[in-house]
Amino acid sequence: MKRAYWLLAGVMLAGGSAAPLYSANAETLEDVLATAYNSNPTLMARRAELRATDEGVPQATAGWRPTVTLTGDVGRGVYTNSVFGLSAPYQGTPRDYSLTVSEPLFRGGRTVAATEQAQAGVMAGRAVLDATEQTVLLNAATTYLNVVRDEAVLKLSINNEQVLRRQLEATQERFRVGEVTRTDVSQAEARLSQATAERVAAEGSLQNSRAAFINVVGRAPESPQPLKQEPQLPKTFDAVRDQTLAHNPNVVAADWTAKAAKNGIDLVFGELLPTVALTGTVSRMLAEQLPNNFGGIGTETTAEQAMVTLTIPLYEAGLSYSRVRAQKHTYGQRLIEADQTRRDALQGANQSWENLQSARARVASYTAQIAANELALTGVEEEAKVGSRTVLDILNAEQELFTSRVSLVTAQRDEMVAAFQLRSALGQLTAEALQLPVDVYDPRKHYDDVRDKFIGTGIDKAPGYEQ
Repeated sequence: MKRAYWLLAGVMLAGGSAAPLYSANAETLEDVLATAYNSNPTLMARRAELRATDEGVPQATAGWRPTVTLTGDVGRGVYTNSVFGLSAPYQGTPRDYSLTVSEPLFRGGRTVAATEQAQAGVMAGRAVLDATEQTVLLNAATTYLNVVRDEAVLKLSINNEQVLRRQLEATQERFRVGEVTRTDVSQAEARLSQATAERVAAEGSLQNSRAAFINVVGRAPESPQPLKQEPQLPKTFDAVRDQTLAHNPNVVAADWTAKAAKNGIDLVFGELLPTVALTGTVSRMLAEQLPNNFGGIGTETTAEQAMVTLTIPLYEAGLSYSRVRAQKHTYGQRLIEADQTRRDALQGANQSWENLQSARARVASYTAQIAANELALTGVEEEAKVGSRTVLDILNAEQELFTSRVSLVTAQRDEMVAAFQLRSALGQLTAEALQLPVDVYDPRKHYDDVRDKFIGTGIDKAPGYEQ
């Protein structure tokens, strides 16, 4: 109750209006989106996932490069040497080592297919990152607008409660002088109790919205300001449809995923083709023997050779053929999923478009309704002074005005949310498109850094984890 009275005092200082109050450190939606962009764990995790996906390209291009191995053996052995019918044991320490360099010359096209598949996977990952970024920013905008709405509703509820409290006091005074009946007092008491319940519910809704805001943005809201205008959007649904199919990140990701599956067919089919490799080996084998009775004997063998190896798979129990067929079905599955993704994207865009048009119409209607209800309430109060209206009529007029004001606040929130949802469907709800005051994350930088990297295990530091 104490908290409610403090809020009530703020409303009274502002003249009892329904306009939100702002502190000196009031924040804008742009501030909130920038904070979410820089700190949201879901978005940072997706960036890390994409960086891991980038490594698929150097892994695939490794098929072009040679492998170098060094092997060595050392042991201890006992030998028997026979001379003129006499034999004597010898102990020896055999040692050998070899250096082998193997360069694949032809792998059945698998290196090319694997590289193209990895690159398609990177492009799909970038689109998924865009989709995640849009989801995070949309959630941040939605929770921001929810807080703005619930703060406005709470202030309206507090103001309505105060108005009804004054109405109850006036009714009780009129009852004491015999102008109204006990029934009128009970009606005023009932409306005040209803207003109190609505104020308590509004407080709960605001706390829930603040909790959701903290979850997405990472901190509590600081006097968020209502938006003055909605984002720039296409004027017709035909333009919305075309932009959705061309730029929706989910559609883009599905197309690249299908492309990767197509490359997978060539990758698996390469198992049925011949392979050619060039192998060079330098080896040395030394057997040092230590004599017991007769002279010691040591042997040393050095070899250098280069070999071209041709491997032709003739029959592998049908395994590779089955894997090719399975990959073709997977490619078909990805194409079907891409088609469904387009349908889902168009449905989402259509729903957002219709919700936006509906919200705009409701805002206009509720604005007109508020003006009419204000005139009606003034008229009822004047008529009540001459006895042609009852206390109940005044209470009903005040309730209708309160309801229409709450409805307008809700409709304004719905209009803005629908606008951001539509922009998300168009692929335009990114930090770059919104021109947020942040350092925009460029996924191409990490890709370029590791694209041709062939040695080293270190990675650049990134927020969100230790290494």
